[in-house]
Amino acid sequence: MSTQEPRRRLTAEARRELIETAAAALFAQRGYHLASMDAIARASGVSAPVLYDHFASKRALHRRLLERHTDELLALWREHLPGDEPAAVRIPRAIAAWAAYVETHPFAARMFQGTPGDPELEADFREVNARGLAALVEILGAEAGAPNLAGADDPAAFEMSVELIRSGLTGLAVWWSVHPEVPREHVVATAMNVLWIGFERAAGGERWRPPG
Repeated sequence: MSTQEPRRRLTAEARRELIETAAAALFAQRGYHLASMDAIARASGVSAPVLYDHFASKRALHRRLLERHTDELLALWREHLPGDEPAAVRIPRAIAAWAAYVETHPFAARMFQGTPGDPELEADFREVNARGLAALVEILGAEAGAPNLAGADDPAAFEMSVELIRSGLTGLAVWWSVHPEVPREHVVATAMNVLWIGFERAAGGERWRPPG
């Protein structure tokens, strides 16, 4: 008589989580085009039909990961940036949380690069990217002195300043993915040295203006 306990059946939610975790790892390692649905199914421990029950296509799965990672990063900013403490405390705390996420989620750096040459994937990237930018504009717009970053009193100017901050961080994430030997604290310090000095001066009311 067997004494083995019956194998527990995973819930749909748990199985979906396994799929998303495996897909994120394979997309990060191989890129979108070389990560097949069969390979994702094997890495997830599910059959191909089960995988397609959860995601109708590889593009749908990739889009889900773009949205998930974007939402999780935005949640970190919302959690760590606001508060009553000085910005000099809150901003490095938020950037440290961002760096910890990027270090432990390799797909994050991959997704920042987009998928050049694939119009459908680039359309997905642009849509998710635009939604993320709009959320960041709202989050950073609540910071005291933030409008001074724009250099002009209009929404487009402030959106440009937020995009500049985001692009700097995403570029740093991509660079870090090529140089993983660099310690996280060095990455955070670099981000602070480049981004914080300008933010601090702008928050104090200082603005750059063209000569004359």
